Amino acid sequence: MSYILQTNHLTKKIDGKELVRDVNLHVKKGEIYGFLGPNGAGKTTVMKMITNLWKPTEGAVELFGETLESDSYDVFKRMGSIIEFLTFYEHLSGRDTLDAAPGMDAISAPIELFTGMAFLIFTSVMLASFLVSAYKNKTMNLMFTYPVKRRNILVSQMLAVWIFNFAALVLSKLIIYLCILTGSKYMQPSFAIDFDMGSVSFYIQLILKSFVIVSMSFIALFVGMALKSSKAAIVTSFLLIFLTQANVGDFTMADNAGFPLVLTAVSFGFAALSIYHVEKKDL
Repeated sequence: MSYILQTNHLTKKIDGKELVRDVNLHVKKGEIYGFLGPNGAGKTTVMKMITNLWKPTEGAVELFGETLESDSYDVFKRMGSIIEFLTFYEHLSGRDTLDAAPGMDAISAPIELFTGMAFLIFTSVMLASFLVSAYKNKTMNLMFTYPVKRRNILVSQMLAVWIFNFAALVLSKLIIYLCILTGSKYMQPSFAIDFDMGSVSFYIQLILKSFVIVSMSFIALFVGMALKSSKAAIVTSFLLIFLTQANVGDFTMADNAGFPLVLTAVSFGFAALSIYHVEKKDL
């Protein structure tokens, strides 16, 4: 039978004094194991040998089927321990303490953050290039001479940029997640695999988050058109990243479930304002 934890004839001596002798533990996967004994019985000594803080004088420790050696480091990424004293960081909340714990780093959060940042800025740059710059260099004057409503021209450009970047963002995320999942099959990851590509909810969340991120670029577009500056649109996209991801003390919008819905509605509101009365505006 395989065991998650196993000690074989574990013995520890210090200065000729025998602290524990011939300890044999066998802990199965999923089992809650009570390790009891009076003060001085050697519980802490055994725990320190299991966690490699102390080396056994005799015997061996096996964790996850691997015999513990002096350079066994990777195995400890899969376990945690509190020996003797329970301590907390007084300046951290319970949630922050868990987030700071080794092995609690999940991979999906940085993927969503960095792909979202990249595509929000990229979409804003494209909108600024196609629309704001077109106004500044008079290219839009030529386009508005076509026998098509100005609003339809602007909407088609905005929609083309939105569709392109939405599809590119979804595809990029899928490729990254697939590469990480494939790599985890052959190597032990140093982070938690907190996504399931076999779940429908995974794809729903991926699509919804991508929808919100790309739509936010309409806010940057409105600012750029209002100020007649492509740089203003790009700077606004950076400010939107800080607004949605940064912390102000204990306050953050990153984990607010209702914020993406509000932000999407606001984004499309700004998109409508960008083309409002465009037929009557002087160029």
